[in-house]
Amino acid sequence: MEQHVYQFTLAKAHCNTDEWLGYNHILRARSTVNHGEYEWARDDDGDGIREVHINTIEGMWTDVRTFLRPFKGINKRFLSGYIAIAEFQRNLKRISPDFISILVTQHTFNT
Repeated sequence: MEQHVYQFTLAKAHCNTDEWLGYNHILRARSTVNHGEYEWARDDDGDGIREVHINTIEGMWTDVRTFLRPFKGINKRFLSGYIAIAEFQRNLKRISPDFISILVTQHTFNT
């Protein structure tokens, strides 16, 4: 896990996690929420916005699971592509006709 954090984040990144001990090895600035004490989000800077939470990443994986469900299983060789599409869909909040057109024009047929 630490290798992924170092590969995909900048050294100055700030991580939000729960208090699972497995995160203690991550060498990044870190804020935690304590689910054991029923803390799900916290406002550390007093601006009224609870910026310390892990709901964003948990919600993303829920989206991925929902996106993959109709496929009834996929080859793990293509998993990164499916996750990329689910991530793109989450970021756009919709799949547009232009996006589908781009996918079709990029598709290559194996002959």
